[in-house]
This record gives sequence, structure tokens and C-alpha cells, in this order.
Amino acid sequence: MSKDHFLHLQHSETVVAGMAATLLAAYIQKGDLNEQNEDVLIEKSIALSIKLAACTDKLVKSDEEWVKKGNDSAYLLG
Repeated sequence: MSKDHFLHLQHSETVVAGMAATLLAAYIQKGDLNEQNEDVLIEKSIALSIKLAACTDKLVKSDEEWVKKGNDSAYLLG
């Protein structure tokens, strides 16, 4: 019987894990994944997902990043 694993991922970690799973699925579908390179492709998928998330965070400002300061118009933080 395998050992149970318990995870408590934050929202951003869940998003990155989902993107990594999608990328890994593409490697599997393409036939690139095998027992010898599984760990490498998993790490590559995660690294690319983090890169995608960081670039998105840099270029796209969410609604929560806009705030109103007193009676002034909205401005962008950071």
C-alpha cells in the first residue's frame, strides 16, 4: 500500500500545478515522456508554468491590484 500524501496548496500554487499538468500532458501525448526522463519533464513543466505565471503577473493587472485612494480616481499599485 502506498503512503498517503497530504497537500495544502495556495491558490497560486494550484494554478501553476494545473498549468504544469497541462504541459506534462502535452509531453505525454507527443510521446516524449518515459521512465528515464519523467522527473526532468515534470520539473521542466513546472519551471515553464512558473515562467508563464510570472510573465502574466508582470503584464496583466488584476482587479484587486486597482484600489481607490480617498476620493481620487483608481490607481495601480506598484
